[in-house]
Amino acid sequence: MLTRLLNKLLTALHLRRPSPWDPPTVLDWLLTSPLQHLTALLYRHVLLPLRGAPFRPAPGRRPIRVVCLSDTHGRTALPPAAAAGGGVPAGDLLVHCGDLTDGGTAAEIQAQIDWLRALPHRWKVVVGGNHDVWLDAAVRGQLGEKEGGGVVVDFSGVEYLCDRAVELEFEGGRRLNVYGWGAVPWCGEGFAYQYQREQHPWEGRIPEETDVLVTHTPPRHHLDLGLGCAGLLDEVWRVKPKLHVFGHVHWGHGTEAVYFDECQRAYESLMSRPARGLFYDLIPSMRWVDAFNVLYYGVGNILWKWIMLGPGSNNGALMANASVMYGNTGKLGNPVIVVDL
Repeated sequence: MLTRLLNKLLTALHLRRPSPWDPPTVLDWLLTSPLQHLTALLYRHVLLPLRGAPFRPAPGRRPIRVVCLSDTHGRTALPPAAAAGGGVPAGDLLVHCGDLTDGGTAAEIQAQIDWLRALPHRWKVVVGGNHDVWLDAAVRGQLGEKEGGGVVVDFSGVEYLCDRAVELEFEGGRRLNVYGWGAVPWCGEGFAYQYQREQHPWEGRIPEETDVLVTHTPPRHHLDLGLGCAGLLDEVWRVKPKLHVFGHVHWGHGTEAVYFDECQRAYESLMSRPARGLFYDLIPSMRWVDAFNVLYYGVGNILWKWIMLGPGSNNGALMANASVMYGNTGKLGNPVIVVDL
């Protein structure tokens, strides 16, 4: 009881975050694992940037521009910073990673599909999110009899991916294999596409030839505030798509290079260990080994690239949390992510 009251007081004073969907405060860091948080800062903001771009478009070929959206929640008023003059940036492939709506009705989904269809991008790919209830037949009935049967959403002009892949052709004969599915770890009653974390459905599901992976949930430990799916991360390691786009965790917005190497293994190993607080972190343990390996392999990779002229900038991949909803404000405030492949 005393602990709950203290946590309520600290939350009211903005010293602790009100929910796991909010970014952690400094006090949250100290009470969970300072070693994990400091290593994550070093990994994401120092080691990865010093390695340079994870890939660059092939020289002499026109790049395929991928415009990434997620979590519009029924809104279309994108922030002015999204593109010159506002609106959706121009590109060849428009990806929407789900949570098109708040209420999840067919009418709301149709309004978002109509908006996307009217945009000039050659291809539009959409997956559902946990809020897009009508798209999941297992929970559609909770919307009422009218929404549960006889209602149809017109996806013409848009590739709706629900556990399926599509090959898209672009100018110059270039092709991208895109796989998408909106399934998410359990986050509450009445949402769509949910599964229990320990019974994740990802193993062996994504085609090995996938170039662009579109999911609603993030993989664990990457732009996810710790809320992503460990099973999806294992599957991403198996397939190694060049671009993985997702959303769901609004405060996780951004991009992160991935290289599927020993540095990343050490980072993910550290982040997967139970967080037990400041004093436990001071005791030598395997988490110290993981943190050392992140630094050791990270510095080695940087030296290999810049001093010993190792592999160039096409041996990595990119993860993008494309949520344009700014936290839980109800407003679209995050910039649209654009990637050239």
